[in-house]
Amino acid sequence: MERNERMQVERHLYIAGLCIPGALAALYLVNLFLPVMLSEKFYTPCIFHVVTNLYCPGCGGTRAAWLLMQGKFFLSFLYHPVVLYGTAIYLWFMVSHTAELLSGRRIRIGMRYRNLYLYLALILVIINTAVKDIALTAFDVDLLKILDAAAGN
Repeated sequence: MERNERMQVERHLYIAGLCIPGALAALYLVNLFLPVMLSEKFYTPCIFHVVTNLYCPGCGGTRAAWLLMQGKFFLSFLYHPVVLYGTAIYLWFMVSHTAELLSGRRIRIGMRYRNLYLYLALILVIINTAVKDIALTAFDVDLLKILDAAAGN
């Protein structure tokens, strides 16, 4: 990827990243004024899990995100490590690019986009899914139910 193309991709990612806090604030307000809408009785079960009795690559992600927002980082990581990884990458990207923009590009610390970050996330998803499904099928241990009990869900 040439330099101008990479800079354009990073600019678009930065603009998209600026929208995330607004979306989270909107979700928070919806939950504040309509808490029943986000309660567990409105969650749909994972169809993949219902049909196969295996966990899909995304199972645990929503609970990990909620735990992360509550400051329970370790439990969030155990539910789905990609949520914490993605949050860390997002925060460093946004902080470093904001510092670079505010300095008039004199401070060149903006995190550069690399496919490696996506490959690492994919590896985390594969490992996470494999651990949960191997524990479930080989040892009859449902790790998400254990985590639910530990989280008080």
